[in-house]
Amino acid sequence: MTDELAQAEPEIIYIPDEDGNEEEFEVIMKFEVDGTGAKYMMVVPTDGDPDVDEVYAFRYEEDGEELKLYIIEDDEEWAVVEETFHTLLSEMEEEEEES
Repeated sequence: MTDELAQAEPEIIYIPDEDGNEEEFEVIMKFEVDGTGAKYMMVVPTDGDPDVDEVYAFRYEEDGEELKLYIIEDDEEWAVVEETFHTLLSEMEEEEEES
């Protein structure tokens, strides 16, 4: 059985910083929260220090080819996203251990 996730090309997106300079990020996970229809993505900077866990979360919408990112500012929404991310991460780690 092949591991499609490991062989897939990383999804790269560009996000402007506060000065308008575009920074490159790799999408490490996308998920939808049940019942809300809201979609989220977790990204890491491609030029970051691999020893530092620097993960950013955004709510997103896709409009054709255009990707719209929204900062998560609500504490309740953030708690749901963080819990979902950790749950999915734990499930992925368990699957890796089993194979």
